[in-house]
Amino acid sequence: MGDPKKSKKKYSKPSHPWEAERLHEELILVGTYGLRNKRELWRHQTMLRKYRRRARDIRIMPKEKQEKETEILIKKLHRIGVLPENATIDDVLQLTVSDILERRLQTVVFRKGLAKTPYQARQFIVHGHIAISGKRILIPSYIVTIDEEPEITYSPTSPLAKNPNHPERQKGVVS
Repeated sequence: MGDPKKSKKKYSKPSHPWEAERLHEELILVGTYGLRNKRELWRHQTMLRKYRRRARDIRIMPKEKQEKETEILIKKLHRIGVLPENATIDDVLQLTVSDILERRLQTVVFRKGLAKTPYQARQFIVHGHIAISGKRILIPSYIVTIDEEPEITYSPTSPLAKNPNHPERQKGVVS
């Protein structure tokens, strides 16, 4: 079974560690989305790789099983906001890691204007200033579903929520 204290790695490293083009692309993604390190990027790439592998496996299934599995996969990806409701398996295969990174809590907080930069959004989340439906979330890589997105605000106990003129708060943002 495995040791419960030692969890499995949730990512896989690149097979070629010193490819200049890949390193440059990773650096741009890390900076754009305010990731702490490349391991966070690799974790989301692995998540995307699993979805795409599942889509390829669905394409070779028998027709009756294929429809059911396709519906399950599309619903899951629609719920997290990566694909539209009427998507196909080919749309799953065309997903990029940027599509997954856009659904992280850190990115959503920044895009909603609750923070000035992705790095500030990360800090607000880790320090407990951001809540979803009144519940504080302390994980910047939390994948936000479509239903939760409108409910993201400052935490009720946060000084950012209590003082609309707080110096770290964006001007004109309503919590």
